Amino acid sequence: MDLDLSGKTAVVCGSTQGLGWASAVELALMGCTVVLMARNEDKLKEVVKLLSTAKGQQHSYLVADFDNTTAVKIAIDGFVQNNTVHILVNNTGGPAGGTALNAKVEEFLSAFNSHLINNHQLVQAVVPGMKAAGFGRIINIISTSVKVPIAGLGVSNTTRGAVASWAKTLATELGPFGITVNNVLPGFTQTSRADYVISNKAKKEGISEAEVMKQLQAEIPAGRIGQPEEFGAAVAFLCSPAAAYINGINLPVDGGRLGCL
Repeated sequence: MDLDLSGKTAVVCGSTQGLGWASAVELALMGCTVVLMARNEDKLKEVVKLLSTAKGQQHSYLVADFDNTTAVKIAIDGFVQNNTVHILVNNTGGPAGGTALNAKVEEFLSAFNSHLINNHQLVQAVVPGMKAAGFGRIINIISTSVKVPIAGLGVSNTTRGAVASWAKTLATELGPFGITVNNVLPGFTQTSRADYVISNKAKKEGISEAEVMKQLQAEIPAGRIGQPEEFGAAVAFLCSPAAAYINGINLPVDGGRLGCL
């Protein structure tokens, strides 16, 4: 199986922690040169040094706040002027919780900008280089809510669904150029986002976070919460040459929790 990504460059968004960081680590282990992209430059400087350079990679980073679509566009446009991006991992923090009915219009607009619009700008910037190289992998880290909406995450459910449909459309358009577009859907994984969801649920139901965790684990056939590196491995595989014929899918990495196909 060809999992070698030597000579390839990946831009990984939201990659100083959590699922983005886990994905960056796995890509680096497979020989990829990784460009971390996030808003905190001090943290970027700190973590970029931790990536594997066993195959001679020279990792770097881009600074951009995903609440600022102009800053994201400037950062990626500047990078692709002199570099080819073979792999793009779209990832940013999820919107705040709450029902869809009670959400303000501004909340939807902000979420669409942070997720869909930024993703689109990034793709438009990197696709010309991917076409020229005859190789491209676009991964969107979204949510299992694209299959089954999650209660209390109205804005997130709506935005993630839009990203999933956008990605499926792109997969059809870009497939003929050797570029695949796939979505990876994290279940409950040990990240700060999961901590946020658990804390909110505990407060809402008036129970302890430990009890919430127990309830969640009972819903997962694997019987446990996932680890970030398990999710990162799935992302990295879809970026590999071995995954060239996998295109336009929503891949849950959730321990079997979803009750649908």
